[in-house]
Amino acid sequence: MASAGPLTHLRGLVLLLPWLLWLFQANILLSLLLPLKPISPDRVYNASSTIAYTVWLWIQTLFERLNGAVITVSGDALPQRESAVVVANHVTWSDFYMIQKVAVRAGMLGRCRWFAKVQLRYVPFLGWGLWAMGMPMVSRRWMRDRVELERVFSGIVRRRWPIWLISFSEATRFTRTKYAESQAFCAVNSRPQPQHLLYPRTKGFVTTVQHLRSTPHVRAVYDFTIAYQHGGEWHVAPSMWDTLSQRGLSSGAAGYRFHVHVRRFAMAELPRGDDDLAKWLEHRWVEKGVWLEGKRREWKGEGDLGKESRRAD
Repeated sequence: MASAGPLTHLRGLVLLLPWLLWLFQANILLSLLLPLKPISPDRVYNASSTIAYTVWLWIQTLFERLNGAVITVSGDALPQRESAVVVANHVTWSDFYMIQKVAVRAGMLGRCRWFAKVQLRYVPFLGWGLWAMGMPMVSRRWMRDRVELERVFSGIVRRRWPIWLISFSEATRFTRTKYAESQAFCAVNSRPQPQHLLYPRTKGFVTTVQHLRSTPHVRAVYDFTIAYQHGGEWHVAPSMWDTLSQRGLSSGAAGYRFHVHVRRFAMAELPRGDDDLAKWLEHRWVEKGVWLEGKRREWKGEGDLGKESRRAD
């Protein structure tokens, strides 16, 4: 897609500023709810989820309807309003739109709670709201994070709050440099290296499943595999600013392709031991890599057919 001009940047500002204004107001509302949490935790959680729904739906609508992003979905059909642990690969900012697309369909957009880096707490507008909504803010330091996770898990288990608890199990975005580091780690430690992915970090997943499998309303683990293409370039997604400012994101042969593949695994069928759970996640990542390679070849084949058709014309 051609580089953005001044009018595109102006368009982005016009679309973004009302959302930022609402995000600021949402933060105020969430802050006002916090003193009520010890008195009526369920009502505060539900009210926070309603506010979260409006924030996320607004920006999702901007991405899909106003900026023309077409997200396709394949795989398992998900039950409506089912609570689950969600894991996904992490490529870029656009991953959030991909997961939210599925959440809208499943009636769980407002119930999404994301594992987020603790540094995001200090991001203007966004950070305070994430914490006030009840997002787990983690630092990758296990002793420090354990207290935060206990805080999050207690509400889900004791109060049986409906939730999608979402994590990017690779703990960082995919880059070629990080892929090389992942390959080196897997070679030294005799681990399988998934195609197009980083080797997953298993400790957070194991801890989450072992805590939440005790509550009957969290019934499944969802595995989302996210794929992108820009023209003929695999694993290329728009920047955060482009998702907010560019019109016609999926238009034409050079447009972006957005796809998410969904798998559902019943919580009761997962292994019980920590080591077996870690192996289970590792196996999922190997399968995801195979699926991604198949999608890459599929899209490449479609692109080659398009080129042949244009030559024939």
